[in-house]
Amino acid sequence: MKKIQITGETTLTGVFGWPVKHSLSPVFQNAAFRHSGFNWVYIPFEVSPENLGRAIEAIRVFSIKGINITIPHKKEVLRYIDIFDDEVKLLGVANTIVNTNGILKGYTTDGIGFLRSLKEEGGFDPEHKNVFLFGAGGSGFAISGTLVRAGISSLIICNRTHEKAIMLKNHLKEHFGFENTEVVQFHDRNRSSLWKDIDLVVNTTSVGMKDDDIILTEENNLNEDMFVYDIVYNRKTNLIKSAARNGIRCLDGLSMLIFQGAVSFTLWTGIDAPVDVMRKSLIEYRKM
Repeated sequence: MKKIQITGETTLTGVFGWPVKHSLSPVFQNAAFRHSGFNWVYIPFEVSPENLGRAIEAIRVFSIKGINITIPHKKEVLRYIDIFDDEVKLLGVANTIVNTNGILKGYTTDGIGFLRSLKEEGGFDPEHKNVFLFGAGGSGFAISGTLVRAGISSLIICNRTHEKAIMLKNHLKEHFGFENTEVVQFHDRNRSSLWKDIDLVVNTTSVGMKDDDIILTEENNLNEDMFVYDIVYNRKTNLIKSAARNGIRCLDGLSMLIFQGAVSFTLWTGIDAPVDVMRKSLIEYRKM
């Protein structure tokens, strides 16, 4: 595979986040560009919340072709971009920007990336399933909306900030007409009666990114008939370890990261993403 060669004609893409140093997107996006013969480069930009507006304007100033948006900007970014696709309007978040001659259009690839990962790599179809969702931030909005559209039967939402969970419940009712939602206080998350009919457990929070993080759920709440999905991708979280110990089907966030990144790649370049190349680049990077 060719090395990246920066020239006067190199097209710039990247990711805005706070923090963003842990991001693995530069690894697989640059691998995809090289494999596809594009003179493009993908760079991480650490953007604090108070600088988000100026950073978005810089996309135009520097003719940056595309940007991914990650924590904590996925909802706030809507204030600064010009137009949205229908998915963004429904889900209320954006994680990808395409710059076309200074016009910035927002997309969300988290939901479709999550669903493709769940079905294609996990072999799990969420239709008619009961879901326990941790988190009500940008990823929680995108993933819950996608799951509702995929035909889930019920949803339990549990978030450390209870008011945000209520906001998500109301959002799903208003935009999707979905009412089979229960909001659970975070301190009450291990109540056994909540877990008896759960088919799919999804963590969309940052819990698990650090060694000393709290335990999201007691291990005895999980069973072998469930599927566990944790979107944290920088390490094996306690939730994923619990699932693996008990022979429960599971995926971590690396799978979703690749699939949502593949959608972004296609939005920017207009060609199908080399998903196998992207996955291989991450596997090799993790061995370093």
